[in-house]
Amino acid sequence: MLAVSLAACGSNSAKPATSSAVPADKAKETTAPVTAKSNYPEKALSIIAPSGAGGGWDMTARTIAKVLTETKAFDKPVSVENKPGGGGTVFMAEYATKDIKDNYKLFVSSPPILINHLKKEGNTPYGYKDTTPLAQLTKDYGAVAVAANSKYKDLKSLLDDMKADPTKLTVAGGSAPGSMDHLVSILPAFKYGIDPKKVKYVSYDGGGEAVTALLGGNADVIGTDASSLDQYVKAGKIRILAVAAPARLGGSLKDVPTMKEQGVDAEFLIWRGFFGPKDMTADAKKFWEDTINKMVASDAWKKEMQANSWETDYKKADDFKAFLVQQETQLKDMLTALGMQK
Repeated sequence: MLAVSLAACGSNSAKPATSSAVPADKAKETTAPVTAKSNYPEKALSIIAPSGAGGGWDMTARTIAKVLTETKAFDKPVSVENKPGGGGTVFMAEYATKDIKDNYKLFVSSPPILINHLKKEGNTPYGYKDTTPLAQLTKDYGAVAVAANSKYKDLKSLLDDMKADPTKLTVAGGSAPGSMDHLVSILPAFKYGIDPKKVKYVSYDGGGEAVTALLGGNADVIGTDASSLDQYVKAGKIRILAVAAPARLGGSLKDVPTMKEQGVDAEFLIWRGFFGPKDMTADAKKFWEDTINKMVASDAWKKEMQANSWETDYKKADDFKAFLVQQETQLKDMLTALGMQK
């Protein structure tokens, strides 16, 4: 991570002679350096969701934009752009090579920024080290769901059928094979003694498209983040069979059992964070550290967390970066166990 220091030095040139005599030992004066005042931000901001509409990244990006605007924490226009493709890999290839100095293009991500760099299938050479991690904002957990009219009422009955014939059921997810939704989907199967390589997984560009496939009968089950399914649960369109959390969640998901409750020892934490370009300037990074700190403490942010059934799990830039190092090791171990590491 490179930081550009914006400092301007004052003049050290000698002063013009005056009529007053100046002692020789005080004739030489050195002025103190003057730090240039940052003008950031000076123009509109784009927040990128590296997926289609309707999934966790899209919802997170739009929530950030909404709160920044409502609280006037960012006093320039804020827009959200969807850039789907390869579970975030298409966007990262462009961002890590063409936008490394663009302080006005930030993005949201989650475990796929690590997984895509570690996995064998669809591997990308770009990861979090090609960015400036600014903050972790929320935490969520994986979930496995079916359409409301599905015959499956619990996780065990689904896994029993999948174990009898792994090719019988189609699993949908909003990220590429080997990425987050895929891992959420096959982790309980793996823990249940099913060969993860035999599970039929179909990827879509975002959770919204994956849910559409599920509701349209093009998939039997979906694996994704629990909070992005909340709206469909409230609408009576889907049934969540299990959450990959250490304990039951709140809100509309309070009655959904955990995987562990159903005899499947599986957990999958899904954090969501905010990132900037690798060569972000020091003044821009400082601005965002201060602004994010105020944003997550605002009533507007807390209101959005409750509305989306999200849980704030705020880590500042340095702590977030240290967490990513730890997460990378854990995910590498998981991918190795599943035979999916590069």
